[in-house]
Amino acid sequence: MTTPELGLPMAVPAEGLPAHVRIHEVGARDGLQNEKATVPTETKAEFVRRLADAGLGTIEATSFVHPKWVPQLADAEDLFPLVRDLSDLSGTALPVLVPNERGLDRALALGATRIAVFASATESFAKANLNRTVDEALAMFEPVVARAKAQDAHVRGYLSMCFGDPWEGPVPVPQVVRVCRALMDMGCDELSLGDTIGVATPGHVGRLLTALNEQNIPTPSLGVHFHDTYGQALSNTLAALQHGVTTVDASAGGLGGCPYAKSATGNLATEDLVWMLTGLGIDTGVDLDRLTATSVWMAEQLGRPSPSRTVRALSHQE
Repeated sequence: MTTPELGLPMAVPAEGLPAHVRIHEVGARDGLQNEKATVPTETKAEFVRRLADAGLGTIEATSFVHPKWVPQLADAEDLFPLVRDLSDLSGTALPVLVPNERGLDRALALGATRIAVFASATESFAKANLNRTVDEALAMFEPVVARAKAQDAHVRGYLSMCFGDPWEGPVPVPQVVRVCRALMDMGCDELSLGDTIGVATPGHVGRLLTALNEQNIPTPSLGVHFHDTYGQALSNTLAALQHGVTTVDASAGGLGGCPYAKSATGNLATEDLVWMLTGLGIDTGVDLDRLTATSVWMAEQLGRPSPSRTVRALSHQE
């Protein structure tokens, strides 16, 4: 049942779910990084501003990676100053991805106060993404995290391939837990558990979260990042919510994938997530109409319809 004049589902709360979920919006970074045609810096900045206006309080702005590896984000130094004032104007958190100490230097020089590092749970993906072993990558991140914390920055640790790897298959839970423990021990404030190729199912999600808790990694420090390759992103999100997770990564309009894993399809669409959470009576602070309009606008800039089912339904896109 819907309320046609509002375009929102009827709220029917379910027991055992959090009252509020923080959406970690990744559209401006993870969503755009794979685009072949260069998106103008001003368009990216407008995208971030529209996302903030829609009520998203955490928006990952860009990545300070070497332009050779991700050409789409080569304008990080130009982009970040165009959106930095959102932190003061609306309290919007603007995390940025840094691959190493050089990337950290670039981010800190522009006033970034929230940074993220990107590790892998598997050797194959660590080699493909970072050209290092898992342990070599962790050793590279240790001084990055230490220096960021010394500057009072908030540090997020992304962990990819938590559920399956295109080269190695299903990933053993203890293997994921080991890398999570290492990231927390080096000082990360939170972890984002990535289902990079979208193969997770709800039981697997619950088992990993339980195993992390058993190793004294508390649920409040965990976020989830699901891809929708097999249509499981929302069901996996619900399983995480039932476990007590309150941070969920999503990408406006369902933009994005993974440049180093060809089987990875788009991220969980923020609009699809907000629709489900609204129907469960869970507060997000997001205005779905404004968010949908933002994704329709961005789809126009990219020259193709949004893959988000909710965007298509609410905007009557074909």
